[in-house]
Amino acid sequence: MKVKLFDFEDESDLEKSMNTFLNELEGEVIDIKYQIASFAQGEEQIYSYSAMIIYYE
Repeated sequence: MKVKLFDFEDESDLEKSMNTFLNELEGEVIDIKYQIASFAQGEEQIYSYSAMIIYYE
């Protein structure tokens, strides 16, 4: 069993990266965990879109 972690500030970048990984994966996906975090940095609101894919290779 293995895991692959993804973390991006833009959710479309996360989607593209995960789709590329899944299209190239020759194993079996066990589970996908998804999370959104946000925090303020000065006057700016920062978002973090992350996911973890658990899979067999």
